[in-house]
Amino acid sequence: MFDLSSNVLVAVYLIPTLVGFLIVSPLGNSVTSSLADRFPSLKTARGRLLSGLQLISLAGFAVSTQTLWISSKISEGGSFCSSTSTFSCDDLLGNSKLNVDPVFGLSWGLIGMATFALLLFIVFVLKQEPNHPLSERFINIGVLTTGIGLLVIGLLVSYEIQEEKICLYCTTAHIANIAAFVGFFRLRRLHEKRDEWNKS
Repeated sequence: MFDLSSNVLVAVYLIPTLVGFLIVSPLGNSVTSSLADRFPSLKTARGRLLSGLQLISLAGFAVSTQTLWISSKISEGGSFCSSTSTFSCDDLLGNSKLNVDPVFGLSWGLIGMATFALLLFIVFVLKQEPNHPLSERFINIGVLTTGIGLLVIGLLVSYEIQEEKICLYCTTAHIANIAAFVGFFRLRRLHEKRDEWNKS
């Protein structure tokens, strides 16, 4: 069975991901309305979307780092979340054939870290300079990157089905990618409405 410390650690990554997901969802305004006086960036649709994306991307980066660390420990002969139940990260992250992308042989954890670092960069640029000359391109890169991530998630879930195991850390990273896709998609739609985008 998955031990308590592993469950707590998954929750540390999952909770901010889900909160960020709520913020970027259509419910974001009602969810954050009571916090808008304390956090002025939450008063605008752009501010809510970027704040939610920042939270999602940070959590996604952190959980991707965790998966890379777990796979490194397993390759050294350690065990982190081994289990005879369905929930066993070791069986997936420790599988040298499934834990790397089939094209370049890079660890999925490393790819996740790079992806969420890129998303964080985009969010920070847009928070500092929402009308940056490349803002539309940055948003489109965010949509494209997370859209490709959806295809990768399909591949990784097929590995989980094949092995009859579920990695909760991996699933949390998948949820972060899906949430980021929703956030960047909504951000692109907002950016198309220049008067809404520039509200302060």
